[in-house]
Amino acid sequence: MTSSLTRKVEAKSLVDVVTERLETAIFKGDLEPGSRLSEQGLAKALGVSRGPLREAIRRLEGRRLVQRKPNVGVHVVDLTLEDFREILQVQEVLQGLACALAARNMEDEEIKQLRELARNHSSREKTDKRKPGYRESDDVEFHTSIMNGSRNERLAQMLSEDLYFLVRANRYKFTATSERIQAVCDEHEAIVDAIEKRDPELAERKMREHIASAWQALEAQVAAEAKASGEGETGPTE
Repeated sequence: MTSSLTRKVEAKSLVDVVTERLETAIFKGDLEPGSRLSEQGLAKALGVSRGPLREAIRRLEGRRLVQRKPNVGVHVVDLTLEDFREILQVQEVLQGLACALAARNMEDEEIKQLRELARNHSSREKTDKRKPGYRESDDVEFHTSIMNGSRNERLAQMLSEDLYFLVRANRYKFTATSERIQAVCDEHEAIVDAIEKRDPELAERKMREHIASAWQALEAQVAAEAKASGEGETGPTE
């Protein structure tokens, strides 16, 4: 009995590891949005059998990081601009609520730590996003701290296990300019100011403005890329 239980735990541990490896590959862009997942190729690359791999893929389906289509196979989710718009609309409301609750419920020491996170991010605002000096984990930890500080477990779960996974999986496709990174830092500081003042209404408004700004920046980038592409196609030829 004991050895059977041990084997089951080990099998689950292997699935956890494979899930984490695949998830990281998606977040980093090693598995690009829209790319097909080959069970044979992934099993060989990871050095595992197809059983744990298939279970890991099912977990990623549950997190909406991959999609299974009949007669096509499993692909990494590829969000459209409209998908992002809808997700960020929901994020604006939910993260605004989380921020308002955090202003009421976060401990003083938690707010100090949140301030430190914002300052750490600000200290690297001029570092290009694609270079090692930029730590996306600062932004992740900042928002996660607020979600946890809301003291609303259902709300935090909705943000971290659904919407956030989808946005993060496709985030690397969009390059933040130094101006946008600086704006994010300033917006984070304003959010901490509101939470520190214990002003729920102001905190919610600052967070919602922050998410709305992210959408505006993304929309502007896509428009600029489309314009550049159009100009390239209609440019002079020899």
